[in-house]
Amino acid sequence: MLAGRAARTCVLLALCLLGSGAQDFGPTRFICTSVPVDADMCAASVAAGGAEELRSNVLQLRETVLQQKETILSQKETIRELTTKLGRCESQSTLDASAGEARTGGGRKQPGSGKNTMGDLSRTPAAETLSQLGQTLQSLKTRLENLEQYSRLNSSSQTNSLKDLLQSKIDDLERQVLSRVNTLEEGKGGPRNDTEERVKIESALTSLHQRISELEKGQKDTRPGDKFQLTFPLRTNYMYAKVKKSLPEMYAFTVCMWLKSSAAPGLGTPFSYAVPGQANELVLIEWGNNPMEILINDKVAKLPFVINDGKWHHICITWTTRDGVWEAYQDGTQGGNGENLAPYHPIKPQGVLVLGQEQDTLGGGFDATQAFVGELAHFNIWDRKLTPGEVYNLATCSTKALSGNVIAWAESHIEIYGGATKWTFEACRQIN
Repeated sequence: MLAGRAARTCVLLALCLLGSGAQDFGPTRFICTSVPVDADMCAASVAAGGAEELRSNVLQLRETVLQQKETILSQKETIRELTTKLGRCESQSTLDASAGEARTGGGRKQPGSGKNTMGDLSRTPAAETLSQLGQTLQSLKTRLENLEQYSRLNSSSQTNSLKDLLQSKIDDLERQVLSRVNTLEEGKGGPRNDTEERVKIESALTSLHQRISELEKGQKDTRPGDKFQLTFPLRTNYMYAKVKKSLPEMYAFTVCMWLKSSAAPGLGTPFSYAVPGQANELVLIEWGNNPMEILINDKVAKLPFVINDGKWHHICITWTTRDGVWEAYQDGTQGGNGENLAPYHPIKPQGVLVLGQEQDTLGGGFDATQAFVGELAHFNIWDRKLTPGEVYNLATCSTKALSGNVIAWAESHIEIYGGATKWTFEACRQIN
């Protein structure tokens, strides 16, 4: 009986000293003190000689718990930082690979990455960037040859002197590129030197593009308005062209164009049409190692085109909203077809039509990794499905070839930005 009372006394004493008792302070030590049965045990415990020691133990346990909480919070913050860094590393690895995963319509770009800088190019290895610069120099040489032919027919001392000056500048740039390649092979280049060298060369190229464009303006009055092409020499997020006219509501369409590119992996986005609330209303894109795709209202169809061989190719895509039936033509021959591509969804009007970039927002949100690299010409759109014969006439440059009744290829319909260039193009002459 006395043992039971003593046990109950210990339990009540512990409750009295620990207060709420709901918090877990770790291992607890109980000290029993003899108290008369009819006495106030809490008051007696305070008066007991071991009260100070118990109070000290409770405070010490409370301090330990607080320290453990701080440690846990610190560890959580560390875990959060490591998780964030790991995510960044995984994202960078995916970007560098540029392949292996099928792309969905709306998740190709993170917000805020569309800065109008050369920062996107910094992810490209130096050797690849120099290769692109070499291709650009070759393009400039071709344009100068065209100017030389023009100057022979139209003798002008001013044109000849400018041509000679530009040729000299191109030769200097070629020497810079070769020098940089030799430095890379010897392993002497550092990231900072690579960036400075690239900026210098790109600045010189931009200047050359402007001077050559000025010379080419002299030819504009002597050529038809549709005999020109657009050139996008580098993968950037600021080179593009905008079609001044928007699209109407369409329940069928045919879009055709000439393309020339040797870009890899993926030649990029020849055109994109965005409307309010839908950035992927109508897009043609070849991204990473994926095949070329046509997107309508974010619905995707894979196309059978193989055109990144550095040669000119004529392509057409037809589509009707009924059952979402589509057909794909390369160089006048049908190479693929399908159905259920955004069936019964009309193409919406009042959007923005851009050449050379993929829009993630209306008229912007460009990503350099999805930019078109190459040359583009004779971009036409009809609001109906062309027949195979009409497509063939376009691909063979027949005199019976039609111009688009919605968008027709004409210099007056195009605005160019960021260094994309415009110069004379004769489709059949360059192909034959």
